[in-house]
Amino acid sequence: MRYLTLLTVLLMCNLSSLAAEPLPSARALVQKTAAQVTSRIRADRPLIDSNPQHLQSLIDELMMPHIDFQRMSKWVLGKYWRRASDEQREQFATEFSQLILRTYSTALLEYSDQEVAVLPVRAAADAREVTVRTEVQPDQGPAIPIAYDLYLNPQGQWKVYDVSIDGISLIANYRSSFSSQIRRSGISALLTQLHARNQQAIK
Repeated sequence: MRYLTLLTVLLMCNLSSLAAEPLPSARALVQKTAAQVTSRIRADRPLIDSNPQHLQSLIDELMMPHIDFQRMSKWVLGKYWRRASDEQREQFATEFSQLILRTYSTALLEYSDQEVAVLPVRAAADAREVTVRTEVQPDQGPAIPIAYDLYLNPQGQWKVYDVSIDGISLIANYRSSFSSQIRRSGISALLTQLHARNQQAIK
């Protein structure tokens, strides 16, 4: 999971252009976010090295607003989302977003300018969902395919709702893990565990 997460964040940190794609607003979002994240990481590297929490604040500010955690949370919990109370749903979305933030921040500490190739996007000009496919070239070995799924919400904003790395969906990965925990101990126990892990990471 740690390796997959590192690859996930590479696109957001290295992406510089999209080839011939029919969705300029999605392209603009990705390009702007990538430029901001890359610039800030480079500018703030001494501060990040001395205080890793600064990187978490940076990612929270620049990347997290473009991810739909409500939709991701609903998909991750699956049938358990329907069974959860409104309070449990809200708590899970909050803790899950903190888990993603913490995991992304940890992965970015190891970021070292890996090359990313962005493939052409094939979608109708009025598409409300699109997949941006990329390839990350590691220091050794073949390129690793990464696909970002985005959708256009009612407010006209593009939001990321899943990432697949080498054919493995992060949502499906978390869903399998969380489902096993819920079956063993229940959703309340999962929420307690997630909260404890997030609080421990803050200290």
